[in-house]
Amino acid sequence: MRNDLDQIEAAFVGTPLAGLPIGYGPSGTVLVADIDPNRLHEAWQAADALVPVIGRRPVMVTDDFGDELRIRPEPEPGPSEPELRAFAEAAESSEPWLAYRHHSEDDEVGEGEVEYYARGLASGDLTALVSDVALPTPRQALERALYDRLLADADLHARVLGRVRFVTQTDYWYTPDSVLLMLLPTSDVRSSGYWVDFYGALTREYQRMLAEVLAQWRHRWHARLVASWGTMLHFQVGRRPAPGDEAWTAAGQLKALAPNLDLSRWEVAVALPAGDAWFVHNRP
Repeated sequence: MRNDLDQIEAAFVGTPLAGLPIGYGPSGTVLVADIDPNRLHEAWQAADALVPVIGRRPVMVTDDFGDELRIRPEPEPGPSEPELRAFAEAAESSEPWLAYRHHSEDDEVGEGEVEYYARGLASGDLTALVSDVALPTPRQALERALYDRLLADADLHARVLGRVRFVTQTDYWYTPDSVLLMLLPTSDVRSSGYWVDFYGALTREYQRMLAEVLAQWRHRWHARLVASWGTMLHFQVGRRPAPGDEAWTAAGQLKALAPNLDLSRWEVAVALPAGDAWFVHNRP
């Protein structure tokens, strides 16, 4: 097994990961310690570029909230190949968006409530844009009407975008005090969900659904998981959703997975085409 660590160390030469402490982590993983929190994205990018070489998918983790993430003197067995294959197959057949739904998904908007939903958390009151919508109406219909009318007004859309685009920039990401790089014993995106620690996936059933989300987002948006801080996930996105239906769908999925993301769905839809960093927040 030491050969595995030697191979990884050799692959790290000439990268920001060279010379960092490395050892065995939990459940078949490898941990790299002393990652500079201010350069965690750079370190992750270096590890991600090495997936074809070392066969391990990287994710940044933290030991700020417990001591279970520590380098071990001996390797700890991970899941068997049949177990991991069964996990990935169950993930692929799951329906994550039937389970991950924002708590306000089915809200109805009645008389006197439009301002509450049309006043963006970052972008101000846009009630006038939907003043003619017949009430009561489903919240999602109201927000989609507001979003469509924003798209039709270039100046107003630009002003709103200027206020909400922060949510898709790496500056908005949470940065722990202590960062480790966890190298998962798989190069497969769907299988990697087996090791992701996330408050929104506390049971094996939800872990499988989260794994399917990772696979779907990788396929559609080339979204790659950068970090998992327990209640937060960070993604680097390679293909931004286009304004309109794509951004609206992606915003709905992001809000469903991240109920504590403090923007309305229409605001997230405005922001997504303008940035490459997605932030998921799901906490008690």
